[in-house]
Amino acid sequence: MQKKNLWFALALVLVSSIKGNAQYAETDSTYKKWFVGSSLFVLFGNFDTENPPNFVQLDIGYRLTGKDVIRFSPKTWKYAWPNGIHPFFNKAYKKPEEKFPGYVREFGVTASYTRFFWKGWYAQLDVMPAYQIFANDNHKKIDQGFQVFNSYRFGYHIKLFKDKFFFQPSVCMTHRAFHTRLPDGFKQLDDKWSKFIFPEPGLNIGFNF
Repeated sequence: MQKKNLWFALALVLVSSIKGNAQYAETDSTYKKWFVGSSLFVLFGNFDTENPPNFVQLDIGYRLTGKDVIRFSPKTWKYAWPNGIHPFFNKAYKKPEEKFPGYVREFGVTASYTRFFWKGWYAQLDVMPAYQIFANDNHKKIDQGFQVFNSYRFGYHIKLFKDKFFFQPSVCMTHRAFHTRLPDGFKQLDDKWSKFIFPEPGLNIGFNF
């Protein structure tokens, strides 16, 4: 029920925001160039008691123009089920038989490019190279790896409090574009699932300066 409510709230925000403030015009040079932010899933996800991600994310962004934005986001999290299992729509998620014999801890920096194409609507490409640590249930490192994790995102930018803050609800497709071989026990479970997940919600927030 909570998952359905989350998607309903995201859809409601996207629809209601159509009449919100437009993104910055090409001729407007008064907007703040820099911003910092994070994702509300950093808060929501860390309350999970079965598969706590210990998620940390910091967004550092710069507006090249009123419609072109770059962003770098150092982040880390861990997970104990394959990334190919949809956490909202697939009942296999969190089933004991699909759980890794341990967990994966990742450290990465996401590089993002955002293009605003109509008012506050935008498309965004995220590319994250990530270092992986594979650990057993006793928290002992058993292997390491590397992956490239991409997101293809569509969303809306909402200005808040006279543009001091912003909120960006979005929907994306995630793509594990590349990864090194997983250790035994992890690989067999991961190979069962797609390298793509769609749709996934995004709830980013930020402060302009």
